[in-house]
Amino acid sequence: MRKWLLLVLSFALVMTLAACSSNKENEITGGANVEKLSDLKGTVRVALAGWKLENGIDPLTGNETTGLNDYLKATFNKMYPNIKLEVYQIPWENAKAKQSAMLLSKDVDVLYTGGAFASQWYQEGLLRDLDDLIGADPSFDPGIYLNGIMNNSYSTKSPDGTKQFGIPVALGRRMVVYDTKLFEDWGVEPLAKKPTPDEILEKAKKMTGKNPNTGEPNYGLYWSGNSLNGSTFVALTLAFGAKGAEGSLNDIKNIKWKLNTPEMAKVLEWLKQASLLPPKGFITAQGAENFGLDKNNIAIGIDQSGGSTMSEYLAKKDEGLLSRFEPVMNVGPEGEGWVAVDPFIMSKEAKDVKASWEVLKFLSGYETQKYLYMNFANTPTLNNADFVDKKDKFVQMALDIAAVGHSELMDEANPFFMSDIIPAVNGFISKAAAGSAPDIPTFLNDLQDRAEKWTANLK
Repeated sequence: MRKWLLLVLSFALVMTLAACSSNKENEITGGANVEKLSDLKGTVRVALAGWKLENGIDPLTGNETTGLNDYLKATFNKMYPNIKLEVYQIPWENAKAKQSAMLLSKDVDVLYTGGAFASQWYQEGLLRDLDDLIGADPSFDPGIYLNGIMNNSYSTKSPDGTKQFGIPVALGRRMVVYDTKLFEDWGVEPLAKKPTPDEILEKAKKMTGKNPNTGEPNYGLYWSGNSLNGSTFVALTLAFGAKGAEGSLNDIKNIKWKLNTPEMAKVLEWLKQASLLPPKGFITAQGAENFGLDKNNIAIGIDQSGGSTMSEYLAKKDEGLLSRFEPVMNVGPEGEGWVAVDPFIMSKEAKDVKASWEVLKFLSGYETQKYLYMNFANTPTLNNADFVDKKDKFVQMALDIAAVGHSELMDEANPFFMSDIIPAVNGFISKAAAGSAPDIPTFLNDLQDRAEKWTANLK
């Protein structure tokens, strides 16, 4: 019997139909009663970036969400009654600094974090390889995860691809989504299935101003101008063939930087023009609170997830928004862009490795990914995510983009990319939005010079 089937059945065996829990627990488990799976004892300290621990309300749709605490009470705590969890909630804004400190002080065992952080911590020797745990556990099958994400991502594999240090649990959605209603209002042709940056810029300019039908102000374009990982910038470098660097993260001291090239100048010129089209708040990731909903006034969103539209649909079963907002591929030559992968990882100094592995395995597994999708519209990393709504075209588009994705040196796993390139590009965008964009050749020559000095200091 395949190991993935054993894993699914092991959970199913403890989820009998003798529903006797509270209404809330019944809701969480789908009416099933969860029973003990293991007597394993231990204490595991878990740091989760961005997770919601308490029940709450989706700020975009107003729908109720179930926090992790209630989910664990209804599931893990009954399956592993002798494993005590100490859960720490870390805001994304401070995730790298706080989780780095926890790893260095040996105050954490299991972490959910950004892929770039995980990659850098692994290279710094702060994380534990998982290969021995995977090999010794017949209930765990790496084959249940998307192969490209499990085996070919800097977020889960060592730079040379030989060691597994992370298990993927959430896939970032970085797609272009456009509002067909606004396109019709303005008489603009729909976007192509694989739009180019020039097509997006041209059509966005046409739809910035007073809507000819409603008289309301419209914005042609939106993306997050202070993105921590520069995902829009990365997709543009792919589209314009601006490699940025040559070499390998395995040999970072010998990377040859290519930042002041004509192709990179085209990326900056696109950003300069595009920065005048979104709501002003985009430079602090504000201004698109209604994108994907009835009150939307933005024609094209880059690096969107479709999450707000799907949450509204799942709550009200109104297909109006589903037909109004249309996802298309990202702007790379094959429709690719940067694909974010958030993994679970284990500290090299984990106190109780056996208990930590059970926790890591549960939190990255099928049931937890189902919980995250149903409550927070997270994109699963599973081959058979049968809980995804058949009408969720946004998840399918995200998977299509992931299928043509590939790793480049313009990636959050690159230390200089994160420490210098992205802050510099975000600064450029902020000044461009204010109408005072830096001189592009001077900006890129300065960035190239800083990159070369950074590399020289490594030797």
